Amino acid sequence: MSERGEGAQTAEESGGGRVSPLRWLIRNRTARASVVAGLVGVLLGAGTVAWRTDTLPLADGPAPCWGSLGEGTVTALFGEGREIRSEEQKLGRAWDVGDLSYGECRVSSLKGGKVRRQVAVRVHELDGLYGTDGDRWPAEYLEPDMVPLGEGVPGMANATRAWVALPERCAGKRRDFSASTVVDVAMGRAGIGRDPDVRGWEEGRAALARTVVEAANGAMRALGCTESYPAPGELPAVAGWEETGKDTLCGIKGFTLPAGFSAEERAALSRERFGGFGGPARACEVGGQQPNTYLRFTTVVDPGLAYLFAQDVTRGGARVQGLKGYGSVSETRAAYRAECRTGYVVFLVEQKRAIDDQTFDLTRRMLPGYVAAEAERIGCGPEKLRLMRA
Repeated sequence: MSERGEGAQTAEESGGGRVSPLRWLIRNRTARASVVAGLVGVLLGAGTVAWRTDTLPLADGPAPCWGSLGEGTVTALFGEGREIRSEEQKLGRAWDVGDLSYGECRVSSLKGGKVRRQVAVRVHELDGLYGTDGDRWPAEYLEPDMVPLGEGVPGMANATRAWVALPERCAGKRRDFSASTVVDVAMGRAGIGRDPDVRGWEEGRAALARTVVEAANGAMRALGCTESYPAPGELPAVAGWEETGKDTLCGIKGFTLPAGFSAEERAALSRERFGGFGGPARACEVGGQQPNTYLRFTTVVDPGLAYLFAQDVTRGGARVQGLKGYGSVSETRAAYRAECRTGYVVFLVEQKRAIDDQTFDLTRRMLPGYVAAEAERIGCGPEKLRLMRA
């Protein structure tokens, strides 16, 4: 059998057949050189954090992100014939210093040695003790266009973000005030490219959903766990912006704007979008335009995620007392936690901006009605709140 020189081409490479991005990369000298250069930069920038940078190997070698992402998934994310680079940290945890991060992985497509698109995968415990994850993480990963990943998969996805919670049997039992350990995936800026009318939107979302489930399964194997999640099923449709109903708000029976709202306020809050029914959390935005909406309502029924808002519930502002729980309310966020038959449930009302420079008071005005109606919807009612003065 004759040997080929480095510059020789097979029929497949010269146009006789399509080359997968993984096989193209392993055979390309320029791509290998860019990987080496990338590794040096990563190690210098990461200090003592150990990253491993690879050319994506052939089918019989380890796949990216702890052996998790298949060739079909990488192709679905980046397309055919792309120059691909994978960087990852070995999964582990520094228990002695209370580090919440297990590790990260990045898979990038490059052009001319520069990153054009990138998927970032993190494995980490959400911080419920100090509340450091209580704002940005739900803002990105519990958006109204997030949809459940299907039965047996505790996670959600949209076109730019996806997450899956790991079982305690794999990640370890949650400590006091600790929230779920999650695998989350980010691709580009949050909130970009999620318009259902954009061509390829649903395919991109499906690829990201498959990525997060495969990454979660790979992370569990790397942590010595034999469990795995099934592939996500067909994802639900996403509702767009629509007019708020006369008798419902956010699609919730019995929830409307309370008496006393001016005509200007009602006009400003006349549009809404919501989703997530049947999943671990659901969110609704009311009024304005993305990202400058006025109100966001969120119900978190997953007990592990509910602990993410422990600081808001206990120390977020003036006290709130209810029949089944307690909470707090400030100008920008009201958080109430109830103990239901399925575990802790958290109800959030957030005011993102003022209406015509009026006072920030919508969280206080909207929380009682929202909690009462949502508690009834999810089978945790009846519930009635009493708001204390600060």
